[in-house]
Amino acid sequence: MSDDPETAERKMRFLFALRQRGVTDPRVLEAMERIDRGEFVRGHFEDRAYDDTPLPIPCGQTISQPSVVGLMTQALEVGPRDKVLEIGTGSGYQAAVLSLLCRRVYTIDRHRRLVAEAEALFRHLGLPNITALVADGSRGLPEQAPFDRIMVTAAAEDPPGPLLAQLKIGGIMVVPVGQSDAVQTLIRVRRGESGFDYDELRQVRFVPLVEGLGQT
Repeated sequence: MSDDPETAERKMRFLFALRQRGVTDPRVLEAMERIDRGEFVRGHFEDRAYDDTPLPIPCGQTISQPSVVGLMTQALEVGPRDKVLEIGTGSGYQAAVLSLLCRRVYTIDRHRRLVAEAEALFRHLGLPNITALVADGSRGLPEQAPFDRIMVTAAAEDPPGPLLAQLKIGGIMVVPVGQSDAVQTLIRVRRGESGFDYDELRQVRFVPLVEGLGQT
């Protein structure tokens, strides 16, 4: 079923806003055009699904601002054969975008409710290359390591050691770093033969990376 004219217009403005804010990679833009953010925003905030703003979701979490999703995805430089680990499933929106760009996505979250709801959406959207798991994101997913790319959608005080260890030589990790009550810096980490190189990309604000499992 095609969109009504108002929704189609909002989606067009949505993509224009991504370009205006620096999302220029054609593959990332195509993926974000194909994955409808409206599927991931329900209830009170669904009329704002195509606004370039973060929005609340259950369990005290948020769905990230679309331009930040685009810029983080672009910075990750995902290839079609890559195996990607995402820390912080949240609504599932970021994992869905990544799934169109790579071979397989493993996404983990500490909240069972979020993982269950995201899994249902992935099935609904026909995205079979995403595996969603309830786990402690600060520990990563060692049984599936190493990963070509790691995306962290919660802020740590420093890039977590267990995640750095699970990154392949030649791999890239994108992670927000900083105190949870202050503006954080988005960091891109590249793992080379002799160590890690760090690039500061931009200021961001994310929920904190919390150890352990949630209650819901």
